[in-house]
Amino acid sequence: MFRGLRRGEACGQKWTDTNVDAGLITVSKQLVVDGWEVYEDDPKTDAGARTIALDSDTVQALKQHRAQQDKGRTEWGSAWVETGRVFTKENGEMLHPADVTRRFIELYEEIGLPPVRLHDLRHGAATLAHAAGADLKGIQGMLGHSSITITADTYTSLLPEADLAIAEAAARLVPRARAASKSVARQAPAEAGPAEANVPDGADPSGEIAGPGAPSAHAPLTQTAPDETSEAE
Repeated sequence: MFRGLRRGEACGQKWTDTNVDAGLITVSKQLVVDGWEVYEDDPKTDAGARTIALDSDTVQALKQHRAQQDKGRTEWGSAWVETGRVFTKENGEMLHPADVTRRFIELYEEIGLPPVRLHDLRHGAATLAHAAGADLKGIQGMLGHSSITITADTYTSLLPEADLAIAEAAARLVPRARAASKSVARQAPAEAGPAEANVPDGADPSGEIAGPGAPSAHAPLTQTAPDETSEAE
């Protein structure tokens, strides 16, 4: 689910290609369904033969699974069918891919999840890797695609959280010129100096007397100051 294996690749995975100590698996075979018959084949494409890193939780789950499988091998004794597969039936026989799909449907119905295809987990793995910072070339290698176009067009989408982070990062690149202009405007009255506060009505701060009908020299201060104080708050 986390690393995007195809159904047939997961069913065909062998322990000899699984290095849990190094946290790596090599995809070298897959199980293919023809009618109802199952046979082993090479990966779907040349790029399908690949080595994939595993996260620590998946490694731990595989170690526990191997211990459980070894216990089953002992309990079944001579009736155990040795296939060397990582995932098998209780007696060691290889899994039928169609049975895996059927079991997956049963599980999501039991849990109460909406219908989803088993193959959609592969899409989800690509999306999670993309959201975690993997580039398309890395995701292409993880999924085993022969073309990066398939990876880009079909198997990746953005999680809402990742989309929001991109929106915020893009917005932070835009200069805040308007905010800087307002800051300068608020500082302008403070630079006038205290002498203007004592200029008589009708007088110009430079010492000249204003003509008849001219507005009071105090008018701009007494009328605009409240607005400027409100804006500053």
